[in-house]
Amino acid sequence: MDALRNKYLGLIADAADEAAIEDVRIAALGKKGEISLKMRELGGMSPEERQVAGPALNALKDEINSALAAKKAALADAALDARLREEWLDVTLPGRPRPAGTLHPISQVTEEVTAIFADMGFAVAEGPQIDSDWYNFDALNIPGHHPARAEMDTFYMHRAPGDNRPPHVLRTHTSPVQIRTMERIGAPLRVIAPGRVYRADYDQTHTPMFHQVEGLAIDTDISMANLKWCLEEFVKAYFEVDHVDLRFRASHFPFTEPSAEVDIRCSWEGGTLKVGQGDDWLEILGSGMVHPKVLQAANVDPAKWQGFAFGLGIDRIAMLKYGIPDLRAFFDSDLRWLRHYGFAALDVPTLHGGLSR
Repeated sequence: MDALRNKYLGLIADAADEAAIEDVRIAALGKKGEISLKMRELGGMSPEERQVAGPALNALKDEINSALAAKKAALADAALDARLREEWLDVTLPGRPRPAGTLHPISQVTEEVTAIFADMGFAVAEGPQIDSDWYNFDALNIPGHHPARAEMDTFYMHRAPGDNRPPHVLRTHTSPVQIRTMERIGAPLRVIAPGRVYRADYDQTHTPMFHQVEGLAIDTDISMANLKWCLEEFVKAYFEVDHVDLRFRASHFPFTEPSAEVDIRCSWEGGTLKVGQGDDWLEILGSGMVHPKVLQAANVDPAKWQGFAFGLGIDRIAMLKYGIPDLRAFFDSDLRWLRHYGFAALDVPTLHGGLSR
């Protein structure tokens, strides 16, 4: 016993790494190790011999296991100390520069649109993204049988059985903001309402959540001519061109009368959009004169006041200006995509300094 103890304690003390420790363990306590073979010999001893040899072998086994564990821990501590000496870091040194963050194209285009209309005297108005169906539909002269009010097109909030309160929806446009602003401020008024909107649609050019900006101007002598000039100036500034042709096509929206879809002259030579030239036309927004019933719903006297309204998709005009082919990529949270299409965080769009530097 003493010879085995001295032998293996010496081997353990001399072990230089964990592999050597494992070799000692196998030689002593493995299936065919010396101490394990001694334990098997207990079966051939007399009871009196087992009473003496058994406790001695168990004590030797426990002593060797404890020595192995202590040596293994000591080797791990030594390895950690060596690693800390090699990988030390002076935290008083300047940190490494982190990659500059980039603005999402939606945020950039929203700032561009805001800068353009601010130059024309439009303020920015905001409102809730969850609103009652009265603000989202009724106040905008959208009748109850209109397809936009169907559950297949609009996200309705859950109501408990027996709840008789007006239903609420995820707003399908930012027009409710116009109603709330007219209620709060009255007329005259010039505002744009950018923000998230929600519709049950999903494909290459539609997503369930997207972004719109709507404009509203109310005064005593506003006409379609003012609307046309305003939209021409916006398109020229946004696409950064000196000339643009707009085409107004008669259309129908419940909240405007008369109503018009607006197209811009463009070309698609080589797959690249060029605004202001060519023989093609591209629809970009809807517009019209505010319907008298909408003014009445917002407590504005239609006999005294009139105005125009328009709305366009921020995501869509971002795709057109910056050549982004798929709307769904806006919401994939892909950092590679954002680094490619993103904008410098400190370059704030201005008309005199440039919108998309």
